[in-house]
Amino acid sequence: MKNVYTILAMMLLSSLTATAQVSMDDVAPKTEARAFENEMKTKEVDAEYFSEATYRAERAAIRKERNTIDFSANLHGSLTAFSKSWQAAGDNTITILASVNFLHTYKKGRFTLTNTASAKFGYNNMKTDVGDGKMKGLWFKNVDEIVLATSPQWAMVKNWTYGANVKFRTQFARGYETRTDHYNNIDAVSNFMTPGYFDVSAGFTYVLPSEKVPLKVNLAPIAMSATYRNDLSVTKDYGLSEGQRSKYEGGLSIQLDFDRTWGKDGWLRYRTTAYSFYGWITDISSKAKFKPTEEQAKYEHVVPTIRWENTIDIKATKHISTQIYFQLYYNKQEWHQLQVSSMLSVGLTYTFKNK
Repeated sequence: MKNVYTILAMMLLSSLTATAQVSMDDVAPKTEARAFENEMKTKEVDAEYFSEATYRAERAAIRKERNTIDFSANLHGSLTAFSKSWQAAGDNTITILASVNFLHTYKKGRFTLTNTASAKFGYNNMKTDVGDGKMKGLWFKNVDEIVLATSPQWAMVKNWTYGANVKFRTQFARGYETRTDHYNNIDAVSNFMTPGYFDVSAGFTYVLPSEKVPLKVNLAPIAMSATYRNDLSVTKDYGLSEGQRSKYEGGLSIQLDFDRTWGKDGWLRYRTTAYSFYGWITDISSKAKFKPTEEQAKYEHVVPTIRWENTIDIKATKHISTQIYFQLYYNKQEWHQLQVSSMLSVGLTYTFKNK
C-alpha cells in the first residue's frame, strides 16, 4: 500500500512545472581620463655625496688634534705714594711690567714643529736729581726683551728626535745705566738689535719619558752663535771690535727645557731654560777663524756662554697672579762678571689654551 502512495506522489510532482523570468538592463559606464601625480619630494643622491659642513667639522677636529696653543699675557705693577708731611723719608714710585708668552706645537706623524715667542717690557718712575738741586720723576727702563724661537724635529727612535733649533733675541728700546743718562739721552748701553743674538744649532733631542718630569735635553754638535751691534753709538761693545757690527762664532751647544703645571686649574706653573754655547771658531766671517787675539784667548775658549732663565707663575684667581722671574747670564766676552736678574710682581693675567 505504501508503494502505491509513493508512486502517486511522484506522478503528481512530475506533472507540475516551474517558470522564472529574469530581466537585465544594459548599463554604459562613464569613462574619465585621470593623470596620477607623485606629490612626495625626492632628491637624487650620488654615491660620492659631499657635505661641506661635515668636511669643515672634520678639518677643524684634525687641526685641533695636530695643533696645541698656549698663550698668556700679564700686566703687573705697583704704586707707592707719600705726602710731603710724611714723617719718614719716602719717594713716590710707579712700576709697570707687561709680558706676553706664546707657545705653538704642530704634530703630524713623525714631524713636530715648536714655535715660541715671548716679550717683556718694564718701566718704573722715581724722583731723581737731574742737576742744580732739582728733583724730577723720571721713567726708566728696567726690563726689555724679545725672544723668538722655532724648532723643527723628526722622530728617530723612542724618546729621541733629530732636528734644529733657531732662536733670535733682542730688545725694544734704548737702555741706559743711570736715570740721569736717560734724562740727558747720553751714553746708551743698548738699543734695538744692539745687541741682537741669533743662535742656530743642529743635533739631537732627548725627551724624558715622564709626565711628572717633562724635561727636554738638546745636544747640538753643530752650532752657530751670532752677535749684532746695529747702533755704533752704544758705549758697550758686546765682544765686538771697534766699528764691527756683527760676529759669527761656530761651536757646539746644549739646551735644557722644563715646563710643568700643577693643579687641576693650573694654579702653579714652572718654566726653566738653560742654554750653553761653547765656541771654537771665533769669527766665521774672519780669515783668522782660529787665531783669536791675546785678550780673546784668555776667555773665549775656556768659559762657555751660559744663560739660565726661570719663571714661576702662581694664580690666586683666574685673572690675578704672582710671577717670580730669575735669570743668570754669563758671557765672558761681553762682561767679566756674572749677571743676575730677579723680579717679583703681582697683577692681572690672561691665559688661553685650546686643549
